[in-house]
Amino acid sequence: MERGISLSKADIVENIFLCFESVNGSCKRSIFPPTIRVLLYLLLGSMSVLTVCGNLLVIIPIIHFKQLHTPTNYLILSLAVSDLLLGVLVMPPRMVYSVESCWYFGDLFCKIYTSTDVMLCNTSILNLCFISIDRYYAVCHPLLYRAKITVHVVLIMMLVTWTVSAVVGFCMIFLELNIWGIEDYYYNNVACEGGCILFQNKLSSIVASVISFYIPGVGMLTIYLKIFLIAQRQARSIQGTTNQNSVGKSQRKATKTLAIIMGVFLSFWTPFFVVNCIDPFISYSTPPV
Repeated sequence: MERGISLSKADIVENIFLCFESVNGSCKRSIFPPTIRVLLYLLLGSMSVLTVCGNLLVIIPIIHFKQLHTPTNYLILSLAVSDLLLGVLVMPPRMVYSVESCWYFGDLFCKIYTSTDVMLCNTSILNLCFISIDRYYAVCHPLLYRAKITVHVVLIMMLVTWTVSAVVGFCMIFLELNIWGIEDYYYNNVACEGGCILFQNKLSSIVASVISFYIPGVGMLTIYLKIFLIAQRQARSIQGTTNQNSVGKSQRKATKTLAIIMGVFLSFWTPFFVVNCIDPFISYSTPPV
């Protein structure tokens, strides 16, 4: 039989070894050719550097210029800090783990890394949710905005964001709530030396997903839909005194902006949280990323 032209896994991975050759229960290690490894390190390293630099471009001006010290910008600052920490604390270890296919940093750091990953991802989502609330009052209730969205209120939003995210991340991992009731299955069939994965039982996958994604996601979708509808109503109300083209252009711009916000949010997070919820109910049959 002639060999096909498609690139199979065997063409990329040379051999299968163990992460720790002398340790019983070691994870398997896939060794990539040197060229592939270099390319992966360059790609993933560049993503980490871009994440850090991009968020620094947001953080530094907000901190430096007093005129940018507004409630809205404080929420944006919180979002940028969480994404910056992802680029510094989460993406580099994930890069090494992805390329080497083994975790060489120990069990304790694995728990810290996983907890930090969960916490910071949740923080980003909750920050986006509170930003949508800020935008709702700014657009739909401008006369109430200064009274409702104060610096004190925003600080409470930030405190709730980081506290809830830390509780969900660190308590779930360090108290092993994610494997409660399935400990035997996890340690006999999943856990191995050189591995570092987030494994969840049915309860933790549902609870964590609802708190971290579904409630904020539905809230954001509802809020931005209200903003869009009110913006359309306001545009129609001034249609008689404003040029028709100008009104149409404003409506299209509002539609595009809201579509981008919700589209990016849902595109990146929905697949992950859908799989996160259903995987424990189908015997963990979805392939690892």
